[in-house]
Amino acid sequence: MRKQHTTLTRFGRKVRGSYQSYGLGVKLAAVVILGLCFVFIWSVFSPSSYSITYQRENFDDIREPISAANRKKVTSLVPSTKKSEPHKGHVVNKEDKKLKHRSSSGEKKKKLDGSLPSKSGSSWHKNEKSGVDRKRKGEDLKLPKKVDEVKDQFLEGSETEELEKENEEEKIENKKQEEEKEVVEGKENVKEKSKNYKQEGEEEEVGNGKEKEETETNKEDEEGGGDDNEEREGNGELTNSEQLDQEVAEKVEDEDEKSRDTEKKMKKNLGPIFDPKAHYTWNFCSTRSKHNYIPCIDIESVSGKLRNFRHHERSCPKAPQMCLVPLPPDGYETPVSWPESKSKILYKNVAHPKLAAFVKTENWVVESGEYLTFPLNQSMPKGGIQHYLDFIEEMVPDIEWGKNIRVVLDIGCKDSSFSASVLEKGVLTLTLGLKDDLVDLAQVALGRGFPAVVTPFGTRRLPFPSGVFDAIHCSDCRASWHSNGGKHLIEMNRILRPGGYFILSSKHSSIEVEEAMSTLTASICWNILADKTDEISDIRIKLYQKPHANDMYQLRRKKVPPLCKANENPDASWYVPIKSCLHTIPESIEQRGTEWPEEWPKRLETFPDWMNNREKLIADSEHWNAIVNNSYLVGLGIDWSNIRNVMDMKAINGGFAAALAQQKVWVMNVIPVHAPNTLPIVFERGLVGAYHDWCEAFGTYPRSYDLLHADHLFSRLKNRCKHPIVIVVEMDRILRPGGWAIIRDKVEILDPLESILRSLHWEIRMTFAKDKEGILCAQKTMWRP
Repeated sequence: MRKQHTTLTRFGRKVRGSYQSYGLGVKLAAVVILGLCFVFIWSVFSPSSYSITYQRENFDDIREPISAANRKKVTSLVPSTKKSEPHKGHVVNKEDKKLKHRSSSGEKKKKLDGSLPSKSGSSWHKNEKSGVDRKRKGEDLKLPKKVDEVKDQFLEGSETEELEKENEEEKIENKKQEEEKEVVEGKENVKEKSKNYKQEGEEEEVGNGKEKEETETNKEDEEGGGDDNEEREGNGELTNSEQLDQEVAEKVEDEDEKSRDTEKKMKKNLGPIFDPKAHYTWNFCSTRSKHNYIPCIDIESVSGKLRNFRHHERSCPKAPQMCLVPLPPDGYETPVSWPESKSKILYKNVAHPKLAAFVKTENWVVESGEYLTFPLNQSMPKGGIQHYLDFIEEMVPDIEWGKNIRVVLDIGCKDSSFSASVLEKGVLTLTLGLKDDLVDLAQVALGRGFPAVVTPFGTRRLPFPSGVFDAIHCSDCRASWHSNGGKHLIEMNRILRPGGYFILSSKHSSIEVEEAMSTLTASICWNILADKTDEISDIRIKLYQKPHANDMYQLRRKKVPPLCKANENPDASWYVPIKSCLHTIPESIEQRGTEWPEEWPKRLETFPDWMNNREKLIADSEHWNAIVNNSYLVGLGIDWSNIRNVMDMKAINGGFAAALAQQKVWVMNVIPVHAPNTLPIVFERGLVGAYHDWCEAFGTYPRSYDLLHADHLFSRLKNRCKHPIVIVVEMDRILRPGGWAIIRDKVEILDPLESILRSLHWEIRMTFAKDKEGILCAQKTMWRP
């Protein structure tokens, strides 16, 4: 009996063990099925993207303008509901959406026929030049015929380029809002799934302690890798419901954290670019440079002589500059108009502590009463500047001023006679005023109406793209090209066009310098075309040419300096250190730099194969030609005979400057550093420009420009500059009294901007808007606080 009982007991244990083993298999199979179902449901019903968006860095998605002939008639400014792909890096600004809707509906803005509401509180304000009373409500605007043309033409412009840009942006914003909504809904779905799985897990969890230990081990292994949306594995075992529950909870936590980050960014970007309720009081800048103050270049924290006023490198003040630069000590008068300004300028407008002493030692500039005059044939080269230019052409007949040579960089400011003489031949020379120019001759050059920019030239690249200058001229510029490993000459090689010319002239040079220059130019494969001393001027001129192809680089015995890496961008120059390497020369026909541009002026309207979207560039030219000829030149009340120095603060393809080519003006085309890199196109068309970040001060003297043009500049800087008001302060600094500003932008920006300009005592000459887009034309006065 006892033996029989023992046998039954053993049999029972085996049956029970087999049953437990079978039950464990069933449970594991159930967990696997549930896991697969979870993965399937998650992939089907989860939002397509949980990526968090960041601040916009560029505007590649902004469409260019279309021509007036090809555009479709726009009857409404309400953006299309068609979905577009979201632009990476754009943050949805719900407050901006409200402002846009408010301005387009017209329910909360009292305006008629598109005029901007005034912040002065009155129902109208007066065009002080034309005497036109412009009502803010009630009857239609009674504008002069020319102003009507401006209105019609502005509508044409705003219905093309800017409406397309606005519609594209609003499509992106709508898409982003939908995605944000989906993220919130997704989080709720995830929480609900977590709750369901938790309930199911509690009902089916029958595992023992060993299974729990295995689950914990699996969980630790899975934390190191794998995707949250994929089936996880660990030690060959599948996870159970408890692990799935924790994974879902972690996913919810991650989404909550991302959502909080997004909300913080959205809160940071909420609100208009200018505070409409803010009131500004202005004071003078308390700087040692006084009326010649250049932020980011002049240094004000040291004591000593004037030579300590300048930084060795560009360095901007940490605090935003909210002060105004005073006028010269003897006052300021309307400058001499072009072309008379080539031969004389008002002395007091360019007053400088060391200029008086400098004038006494030079014969090319004479103090004559209240003017500084520049006698003909009294330039620095003996024999005259014309003889100097003819001598260069005799040395190298391939140089044809004004034909194949159009854009030239002149290193260092002297008497500007070179710029003046080649300008008559159709050459546009950009003078580079160096930081150690203590006499401030760059200010004299700008006063005479010649293009100039002021920048340090130490260890950083110049703010220009690669391979854009047809020639570089250095006449006694005192640059130590051979020192510091020849970095400065390597920088000249970067910005010089393949096959471009480097003209070096000087009266005195040592044997050591000559040998060092010969070694350096040979190492970068520059071909010396001519080396000759002019008997009349006693000036030695060396003329080098940059190679056309990379073959010369391969033939060097010593690969010093080396070739730059293929992934290094040759156009990157804003706060970029000078590289001790040579960028390869483009060889493919689709690349920029393989062919020399067309002769001037044909190159202005020629678009080579390397330019993408040639039809769009042609349409852009037609667009700006229509705007300039039908509006700017005839309808704004601007006396263009007093306009010489012009700046396009947000140039794209140089269309605005090209439309002014027949006028007696020159245009500085500024490409913001965060915008698409279109500056090479500007230079290819025979125009000049520079990269710049408008959150900082521009490298020029106060009162340098006669007209500023800003096409949707402020709306593009909304999420970039911490204090966008500093851009307005900078505009006040670089614009001369009596100068003009033409600003095209959104109504929600122009409305408070008008109040800011009024606080600066600028005269608002014209405002016009329709729905969300507007134009503001203002003139700076002599007022100072």
